[in-house]
Amino acid sequence: MSDTTLDFDADVDASYTVTGNDWQTVLPAPEGEKQRIVVNMGPQHPSTHGVLRLILDIEGESVIEARAGIGYLHTGIEKNLEYRSWVQGVTFVTRMDYLSPFFNETAYCLGVERLLGITDEIPERATVIRVLMMELNRISSHLVALGTGGLELGALTAMIFGFRERELVLDLFEMITGLRMNHAYIRPGGLAQDLPDGAEKKIAETLTLLRKRFKDTSDLLVDNAIWMARTKGVGYLDLEGCMALGISGPVLRATGLPHDIRKTDPYCGYETYDFKVPTENTNDSYGRFLIRLAEMQESLNLVEQCLDRLRPGPVMVADKKIAWPSQLAIGADGMGNSLEHIRTIMGESMEALIHHFKLVTEGFQVPPGQTYVRVESPRGELGVHVASMGGTRPYRVHFRDPSFANLQAVPAMSEGGMVSDVIASVAGIDPVMGGVDR
Repeated sequence: MSDTTLDFDADVDASYTVTGNDWQTVLPAPEGEKQRIVVNMGPQHPSTHGVLRLILDIEGESVIEARAGIGYLHTGIEKNLEYRSWVQGVTFVTRMDYLSPFFNETAYCLGVERLLGITDEIPERATVIRVLMMELNRISSHLVALGTGGLELGALTAMIFGFRERELVLDLFEMITGLRMNHAYIRPGGLAQDLPDGAEKKIAETLTLLRKRFKDTSDLLVDNAIWMARTKGVGYLDLEGCMALGISGPVLRATGLPHDIRKTDPYCGYETYDFKVPTENTNDSYGRFLIRLAEMQESLNLVEQCLDRLRPGPVMVADKKIAWPSQLAIGADGMGNSLEHIRTIMGESMEALIHHFKLVTEGFQVPPGQTYVRVESPRGELGVHVASMGGTRPYRVHFRDPSFANLQAVPAMSEGGMVSDVIASVAGIDPVMGGVDR
């Protein structure tokens, strides 16, 4: 073995061993240098609300630049609508923002009904049930926002509470539509079917239980020192920034502006309901959290008003060129109708059977034209531009999804802050990638 002499006075290029005698070489190296690292947060990451990719340019713990990468959940829903009948389209749009399907369905159906010219012919009972289902859906969506946001910031109990209460609402959805998600319950002209027996009583009981349990969530997080430290002053975006970026929903209302389409541009008779639009002036994630808590309470009040307004009546327009002549709908158990029921209604008349077959296979025709309809979803303004060339299929259907617009705020909320605050900022936006990518 040959002897090797180490020359510690020699220049060392890029490798620093710090073995004792090379301190003079190691210490000057970081001076005047800034280490900027590009980090991919997502698309497989537990805190990005789905397959969202956040590209962060960081320096130490500070975020220098933030960009959102989308498209990982593209499903081609808008293009698929051009190859399906108007009724079949409902089964596609309900899968966009999968946490608020009733808002997707309602916006689409309101657009189709406006082109058909039957907006004023929708039965009152169907309109009331639409509002009822949307407000229950607003509650379930906000519960997911609070639960996942709490989990991402370390509040495991908030997640348990949120999903525990959400199960109560999903049980109602399953009882009414037969499904927990992807309902396709709201149809052009009305509803797929009426409320099942006992639904009103079950809804009232659930409202009572939710009011009691919402207090647990409020007591857990409101004025909680740790929760406030993680959310107060984090994800800052003022009114001017929201206006420049086209932001809507709780993010906008956290700047103090009471903008809610249910008030500014009412639909489904919302102008006849008594409710408030909660606002905060914090411009941060904590204010957005408080707004969602308050909106759930307002939704409970709206559902109670809907129960008081429910009167017996049809849930589909009387026009047989649009409505199916026979009521073939999924049963409350999700398994469809009994064979005896099908045998009875299909034996009513040969003409009705033929007409039913034509409506199901080809669909009804919608006059040429185009329209834009918007509704207030849990995340903000959900708009739909529907265009018809006079056929049984849409010429074009384009959605203005609030999550897509609100994600533009990620750089404004995150740059200059800490890496850990990026998670709180995204949780305050509450994006759903199914709606973003479509």
